[in-house]
Amino acid sequence: MDRVSKTNYYLDIAQTVLERSTCLRFRYGAIIVKNDSIVSTGYNGAPRGRKNCTDIGSCVCGSGSHGKDSSDACRAVHAEMNCIISATREQMLDSTMYLCGVDAVTGEIINDANSCQTCRRMIINAGISKVVIRSSPTCYVTYNVRDWVLNDDSIGY
Repeated sequence: MDRVSKTNYYLDIAQTVLERSTCLRFRYGAIIVKNDSIVSTGYNGAPRGRKNCTDIGSCVCGSGSHGKDSSDACRAVHAEMNCIISATREQMLDSTMYLCGVDAVTGEIINDANSCQTCRRMIINAGISKVVIRSSPTCYVTYNVRDWVLNDDSIGY
């Protein structure tokens, strides 16, 4: 019996978390792991108490995928944001975030998913050290958050 790698194990959990997403276009799930323990989970959906896109039957997101829209164009709280607000800073220091996204209509994994600028800023401030994003059922891309700090693309050189 082949054993799934630890990274794909955590990405599988993030993919299960996204099943709670209420977006009609893109479903995302995230988990934060530190010292081989899951610290928190999050998925994209409307803020607590507000109606979800699945409830109202439409999405008001921009035209691109997660990370390509303006955060303000979407009524959802992103999976990364929900994951971060459910953990303490101490739990997040030097942790790893695992993220998976799927097209809500086709169920296909979004192979070029990435965190939006607002989520990146939150990830940096949370003290998370790595972000691992699923690009296929067994492949993924790992980002060193320190690179996001050093290569600040928000200031334009």
